[in-house]
Amino acid sequence: MKTSSGRRLGAAGRDGGRAGPGRGSGPGRARGAAAAAVAAARPGPRPARGRPGTAPHARGSCGRRDPQRRETRTGPEPWVGGGPFKNAVVPPAPRPGSDGSAAPEVDGTPRRVGARCRCRFRCLTCSSRSDLLLPGTAGDFSLSASLSACTLLYEGAVEPMQIDVDPQEDPQNAPDVNYVVENPSLDLEQYAASYSGLMRIERLQFIADHCPTLRVEALKMALSFVQRTFNVDMYEEIHRKLSEATRELQNAPDAIPESGVEPPPLDTAWVEATRKKALLKLEKLDTDLKNYKGNSIKESIRRGHDDLGDHYLDCGDLSNALKCYSRARDYCTSAKHVINMCLNVIKVSVYLQNWSHVLSYVSKAESTPEIAEQRGERDSQTQAILTKLKCAAGLAELAARKYKQAAKCLLLASFDHCDFPELLSPSNVAIYGGLCALATFDRQELQRNVISSSSFKLFLELEPQVRDIIFKFYESKYASCLKMLDEMKDNLLLDMYLAPHVRTLYTQIRNRALIQYFSPYVSADMHRMAAAFNTTVAALEDELTQLILEGLISARVDSHSKILYARDVDQRSTTFEKSLLMGKEFQRRAKAMMLRAAVLRNQIHVKSPPREGSQGELTPANSQSRMSTNM
Repeated sequence: MKTSSGRRLGAAGRDGGRAGPGRGSGPGRARGAAAAAVAAARPGPRPARGRPGTAPHARGSCGRRDPQRRETRTGPEPWVGGGPFKNAVVPPAPRPGSDGSAAPEVDGTPRRVGARCRCRFRCLTCSSRSDLLLPGTAGDFSLSASLSACTLLYEGAVEPMQIDVDPQEDPQNAPDVNYVVENPSLDLEQYAASYSGLMRIERLQFIADHCPTLRVEALKMALSFVQRTFNVDMYEEIHRKLSEATRELQNAPDAIPESGVEPPPLDTAWVEATRKKALLKLEKLDTDLKNYKGNSIKESIRRGHDDLGDHYLDCGDLSNALKCYSRARDYCTSAKHVINMCLNVIKVSVYLQNWSHVLSYVSKAESTPEIAEQRGERDSQTQAILTKLKCAAGLAELAARKYKQAAKCLLLASFDHCDFPELLSPSNVAIYGGLCALATFDRQELQRNVISSSSFKLFLELEPQVRDIIFKFYESKYASCLKMLDEMKDNLLLDMYLAPHVRTLYTQIRNRALIQYFSPYVSADMHRMAAAFNTTVAALEDELTQLILEGLISARVDSHSKILYARDVDQRSTTFEKSLLMGKEFQRRAKAMMLRAAVLRNQIHVKSPPREGSQGELTPANSQSRMSTNM
């Protein structure tokens, strides 16, 4: 059927193509399909406002076409829409229920009708109606108004280029805090003997939270250790956990009745006696500190603050311990006192996991004259202090996910002076430093800083599995290297500081292995590559695709032949680009040197602004010579 202007409205695709900016393709066809969905008429009289002779499909009460109901109209014609659908016939209709009738049904299923919108083209250009469903013979469609041109999409389909994950969340790197380790190969007594103080108790509690097989044993050891302190609250908490773990063990279906699974009773007498002792000691230390302040002896006041901080730490009050250690700074009279204060603050900040505080006090300790001025030969005491600072800095960098900086700090530790059981053991230094180096160092750095390091070799002797992994990786034996990594993964997940980073470190190590494997080749067979990495071709193809998308490998994947081709780099154009950049950098430096020479020749200096916050000004040092410069 033709309109009065001679154009055909029956072919909705062609009509939509004319309505769009491009004829017959792309958005025009999409708008044509959308126009076909609305180019229909409703039953009921209406004054003629459009072109005569149109007999569209019957429409439901929401204004959409019903493909299963058709009728022929000879009465008044509906009005013609304008805008992007100027050739579409869109009759307005009353809202469902306005005339007492319910929404129509198709095959016995009522339509979903959204809220009323003010837009003249209902369901097409208004996002408030974009969730309405349009039943059709070829399947259910949903109307989408998220794009500039409305399109018809199959229900449940995802629009192209649609991001269905929150960009602020990284599920790959997000640590899993609810994991369970089933098969650890950890000697718990030897592990606990490597630490002291609060660090030993916290690590045992972490193992108990994530390893059901070692839970009862770890809690019993932690309970015996906590009774050597004044930390009554932690004693009660550990005893409660031990009672729950024992009850769960007894109620297990495959439980074996044993006499040793009963938890020890809560020692209320010890609790009351320890509370009184802690209170009396606190009063005594507080009185001594007041007397020291009355005598105005700095050394005594500093020692009083340290003793009070030690007592708070023994009671488990970390915030007050940190305050006391920090207050001792004002009464330090030598560099040795400053370093001791910094180490105390660093220790408590690690327990609180305040990593920025840790790095701040590490830099303060390293800037003291006793550490900063001895760049050459250092005595044993200075080397021990520097090792403690590097271990604490490496732990803080690891927590901040700066793995390369963490590796550099840990590699500077001295094995002969590594005695810091309040934070780390030498085995921790070997594991943390080795894994971070594998994940971030290239082959040259790995050879120079790890394999050839005489100091770090001694750390690796404590962890032969980590040493073998590093050597296998350097020898390009990636299958055995990755297999050994998987074997020690369970033990690494029981380390409270390394566990949140195990998945990220393993991913980076595997990616670096893939990059190093392919780097000398122009093309690589993915079948051989999959065999070298002990994986399947499909999984390897997904990994390589992700590396290419991230820009870590410059290559192309032939999915049909399963071959990875390196991209050809035009060395000539690359050299020209580097030359141009180098020339611009030389020009910038030459101009800066000329400006500096002119400033020095005319004796111009910048006055620092006063404390009120007024701006500084350029003033000549010699009143006889003035110069105006435009920077």
